[in-house]
Amino acid sequence: MKDHFFEILAVLAYSTRTQAAIVLGVVSFVVIHIVGVYALDNFQLTGPMPSLTDVIKETFAHRYDKAAWAALLGFWWLAVKLYRKGKRKFWNSF
Repeated sequence: MKDHFFEILAVLAYSTRTQAAIVLGVVSFVVIHIVGVYALDNFQLTGPMPSLTDVIKETFAHRYDKAAWAALLGFWWLAVKLYRKGKRKFWNSF
């Protein structure tokens, strides 16, 4: 078990692209959520339909949430692909 853990840490330390994909996934997740909250914070309808404000806010918040999860999972999928590639490079270098 220690060998597998060491292998994962060694490949992660060696592959900067994998590290970047993991970090960009987390950063994009947080940034998309912050942008969504900021965009919907002051949203308010006026005129004859102010009661639809909450429904529209919930709909757009759900879309921002989906986009954030898609970005996170997409970057992590890329990190797994880059990890496998880095693992092959790491073992072929010895």
